[in-house]
Amino acid sequence: MTTIIATTEEDPIYAVVRFTSELGCADAGPEFAEPQVTRLCIEAQECMVIGRWLDLSNLMLTSVDLVLSKVSEKDLEFIFTIICNLVTRTESLDEALEMAKLISAKVTQQPNDRPALRLKILFNLYNLLENPYSRFFVYTQALNLAVHGKVTEHVIPSFKKMDSFLKEWNIGMLDQRELFLTISNILKENKSSAKESFNFLTKYLATFSAEDPYTMSETKEEAVRAIIEFVKAPDVFQCDLLDMPAVGQLEKDGKYALVYQLLKIFLTQRLDAYLDFHAANSTLLKSYGLVHEDCIMKMRLMSLADLGSDDSGEIPYSLIRDTLRVADNEVEFWVVKAIAAKLLDCKMDQMNQTVLVSRCTERVFGLSQWKALHSKLAMWRGNIANVISTIQANKVSEDGQAMQGLMIR
Repeated sequence: MTTIIATTEEDPIYAVVRFTSELGCADAGPEFAEPQVTRLCIEAQECMVIGRWLDLSNLMLTSVDLVLSKVSEKDLEFIFTIICNLVTRTESLDEALEMAKLISAKVTQQPNDRPALRLKILFNLYNLLENPYSRFFVYTQALNLAVHGKVTEHVIPSFKKMDSFLKEWNIGMLDQRELFLTISNILKENKSSAKESFNFLTKYLATFSAEDPYTMSETKEEAVRAIIEFVKAPDVFQCDLLDMPAVGQLEKDGKYALVYQLLKIFLTQRLDAYLDFHAANSTLLKSYGLVHEDCIMKMRLMSLADLGSDDSGEIPYSLIRDTLRVADNEVEFWVVKAIAAKLLDCKMDQMNQTVLVSRCTERVFGLSQWKALHSKLAMWRGNIANVISTIQANKVSEDGQAMQGLMIR
């Protein structure tokens, strides 16, 4: 197969146009091919001289369309590297965005054909763009390509940098909403990323407000999915779902009210409430793939964390036994599990049969929790101020005594 060789600064563009047009017209015969190739090369030269970079990218992409299935991966990557670099030639950010749209459309046209290479081309294009929104656009195209080409493993690592990406892109709420849902759906297919999928799903739901009930009504399926994922997750014990209007709309929904009730039990009640709910709705739980034994295990841990939130800081073994419905000899086992799950920081006083709690994880962190935290901080600030005042007073007293001793001498 022919290999493209660049020799001067402008040669790569010209070489790509000639290479792709010759290959595309190869089956048409020399009488048609030669004039066509000459015409395309002349047009490409005119575009370069005048600086019509958008027209040039369109011309080059039209030629590429004829040879996509005929060139090697090496040549295809080289061709698109030259085309993608055109976005650096224009001084107009809007024109660069239009060029990025043209290139992305061509690259994503056949996602099942060498998808990993196509992703590489898109990320190369991403790095060449200066406009943050253009970068965001290309990134979303890469996500869609990864999904349809079944190569999501190549984009999942980038999700860890999403916070910095969002600051850079500075995109609006609607774009964020679509992005969060796309990422959550990608991660849902990866069993090892269930927690991350849930986190992005909650970010998606948080973009809806009660002021737009029509739009919010379209989120019911995702809200239910978030509740079920939270209940299923063995290592997620805290969430803000109850504060979200997109979830709150389920409370009085004829179809999903029981699912909302289940969430409320897990976040605000204890094991006995869940057992009563299960007794009346076991079929519903099974329909959502919830395993009763797993729910009991999670509810025991969350109930224990709820006991730890008591202001006294002490939990009798007997209260743990009765709340978790376990035997006396299992109490310490569940305390250790709660410590391992980072739900509690505590010590077990076996002599007095109590658990001394120094910290516990709140299942929800809403307005009341913020108020409690504010009160504690105010108290700590006051205590520190008193300590500082006492130290300063003692220092003044010591300095006075020292001066008096010197005068006596």
